[in-house]
Amino acid sequence: MSINSLYETDFYAWIQQQIELLQAEKWQELDRTNLIEEIESLGRKERQELRNRLGILLAHLLKWQFQPTNRSNSWLSTIREQRLQINLLLSDSPSLKSYLSEALAIADELALTLALQETQLGEEIFPETCPYTLEQILDSQFLPNGADYV
Repeated sequence: MSINSLYETDFYAWIQQQIELLQAEKWQELDRTNLIEEIESLGRKERQELRNRLGILLAHLLKWQFQPTNRSNSWLSTIREQRLQINLLLSDSPSLKSYLSEALAIADELALTLALQETQLGEEIFPETCPYTLEQILDSQFLPNGADYV
């Protein structure tokens, strides 16, 4: 079976084969085209995960601030979980820190969409741009409006 057909028919077997070839330093036998594509894809997934987690975190901070009568332990748990996962992601891939500002700009749009869907509040209720600094967003003790953790 050719390397390309293995890539198309059994991705896990292809990965195992590529690992064996790398370990054996059989550079000429590597499926370089697909290997490069997969490595690039891994980097994109890390950035996407950061954006998504920031978006969920921001949406819950917005909900916490702009719908205080519906605050719940579930929202608080989501805020804590997303912060923890973001910090773990940044710890595993410190170079993503240089992408935080760009990710935040994209995540802000995602957050607004999510907050609008989940609160049924009008778009005019929410600020046009993110009302929190990056430091506040990642601060494990920060909640909007000076609210205390339960």
